[in-house]
Amino acid sequence: MKIFAKTVLIAVSLLLSAVPGFAADVKATAKTAGDTVKVGAKAPASATKESSGADAAAAKAPAKAAPADINSATAAELKGVPGIGEAYAAKIIAGRPYANKAQLKSRNIVPGNVYEQIKDRIIAKQKK
Repeated sequence: MKIFAKTVLIAVSLLLSAVPGFAADVKATAKTAGDTVKVGAKAPASATKESSGADAAAAKAPAKAAPADINSATAAELKGVPGIGEAYAAKIIAGRPYANKAQLKSRNIVPGNVYEQIKDRIIAKQKK
């Protein structure tokens, strides 16, 4: 068991040290049956300095996906919206068309708490 834990820690530290822009000093500590194993790895200073600003900005602002259109999205696209599962996707598709996204709540397609969670991630486009 001790060898397995040490091997896992070494593998994790190697993976983490290979990620550019990760912390300059990665340390993992684990206690296994009274043993303490410390593994340390340093990322190249140039890689850390160059990419740390871009990585920090990417971590703060998650990529925004285009809102799902409740009038034309497939079940898979609807399930991609956090808060919508298989059952809600089927109910949304069965209740089409919608004049606006608030009809999901007013028609009792989704409960109010789910609507509040998804309202910024959906739209209801109208056919011309």
